[in-house]
Amino acid sequence: MSRILVVEDDQAMSVALRDGFEYERYKVDMAGDGEDALRRATGGDYDLIVLDVMLPKMSGLDVCRELRKNGSHTPVIMLTARGQEIDKIVGLRVGADDYVTKPFSFMELLARVEAVLRRTSRNAAAEVAFGEVTLDFNCYRATRKGDAIDLTPREFTILRYLIDHANEVVSREALLDHVWGYDNGALSRTVDTHIARLRQKIENVPGEPRHLITVHRVGYRFVM
Repeated sequence: MSRILVVEDDQAMSVALRDGFEYERYKVDMAGDGEDALRRATGGDYDLIVLDVMLPKMSGLDVCRELRKNGSHTPVIMLTARGQEIDKIVGLRVGADDYVTKPFSFMELLARVEAVLRRTSRNAAAEVAFGEVTLDFNCYRATRKGDAIDLTPREFTILRYLIDHANEVVSREALLDHVWGYDNGALSRTVDTHIARLRQKIENVPGEPRHLITVHRVGYRFVM
């Protein structure tokens, strides 16, 4: 039985999340502020933390930052307010594994939790090498032929998602939903632009990619 720490200062939402996760056979502990969350997460053996960004005493971003600084690799899913894209970017930068935008359905959050637990249960490597590129997802460092590559946090997030689904076809919509937090076909060009930039940084011949492969009219496939 997986153990989850739910960190949420809204008591009604906290209780609803606890009841939902317990119904799905998870063991749940709760914290209502950032300091209590950090204390519980540091002293407890959790499989995953659901962490609100806006908390009393200490923000969720600071909690996540401190956990990573102290060497914790417990997966974190952050709960962010709608429209607060900066929280999502900073959250990923300080070490969050995923995020869900409020308001959300419990089933959406549950799906994210299950996906993160599946990924971490496979012991997803913190360091990944392919071709002449090495990525370190713990410290957000990338090199090619030993030389540093300047990847943005969002580019790291795109690569993490594609690598976790290596050899699978990943739609533009899935990338938009996971990386940008919305599903809007009118903005699919955003994904194409970021992939084009990534190819310039990691492919030997960007016009003839070996790793970031376009699947016509669908999305992309990552090949190690």
